[in-house]
Amino acid sequence: MIACHLLKAVEAWTDLGLGDFQLRYLRDKQQREFDFLVLRAEEPWFLVEARHHEQGLSPALAYFQRQIGCPHAFQAVLDSAFVPSDCFTRHQPVVVPARILLSQLP
Repeated sequence: MIACHLLKAVEAWTDLGLGDFQLRYLRDKQQREFDFLVLRAEEPWFLVEARHHEQGLSPALAYFQRQIGCPHAFQAVLDSAFVPSDCFTRHQPVVVPARILLSQLP
């Protein structure tokens, strides 16, 4: 569900002429991986690690955010209660309900 929503958003932003957006997957040689990387104008914009249940913050989230210089990093949890917050004002890795993150995509 998260992959489909992100792909739809990336394609819509590009088609609307808001820039060149891409959706990527990320893994390094040590097998650390991340579910989604959204690029804006070929620059990292935000990372998303999708989880079904809240399990604490993934260590790969902060690692990849530092390594690639990504402004935003989210661990989107499907089975999570509503939390009123603006996801894109934070610049450190954060656990957020998936419905909140997806509803706040610019």
